[in-house]
Amino acid sequence: MSRIGRMPIALPKEVKVASDPSRVEVSGPKGLLAYPLPPGISLTVEEGKIVVHRSNDQRTSRALQGLARSLIANMVTGVTRGFEKKLEILGVGFRADLQGDALKLTLGYSHPVLYPVPKGIRVEIEKQTLITVKGIDKQQVGIVAAQLRSIKPPEPYKGKGIKYLGERIRKKVGKTKA
Repeated sequence: MSRIGRMPIALPKEVKVASDPSRVEVSGPKGLLAYPLPPGISLTVEEGKIVVHRSNDQRTSRALQGLARSLIANMVTGVTRGFEKKLEILGVGFRADLQGDALKLTLGYSHPVLYPVPKGIRVEIEKQTLITVKGIDKQQVGIVAAQLRSIKPPEPYKGKGIKYLGERIRKKVGKTKA
């Protein structure tokens, strides 16, 4: 049995849920998110809770029930609190600036890198070396943070590049004199 899929999702007062047999929409103070329900999965909203049901007891149905429950719970969290990921830039002369709806990254290349910020995502720069990616969709926030990190991943000798805040980089030992 799917232990995660059976757990009800608590709904805060400010969150509204609209569902039909193939789709669920969750709206709250920060915005609206929608998710197409997989076949064989349904949900009921009762007494401030969402309960996800499955039509049969097959392995794929059990897995999809847990997946749908987790995604809907993330949607409820996103429209109430939102999600954020922090990135840190390490390196002499490396920095980030906002230019309109694009992020300008100076990372030691021969040219600055312009990253267009997608719709629904907010990028804040606290210091020139600390980037915060915020949004209501957990998946989209993670994708944008991963794309920013992939522009200049941290290198293993000095650790220069873009890394997640709190991420530990395993450093290699450099060459030694003979």
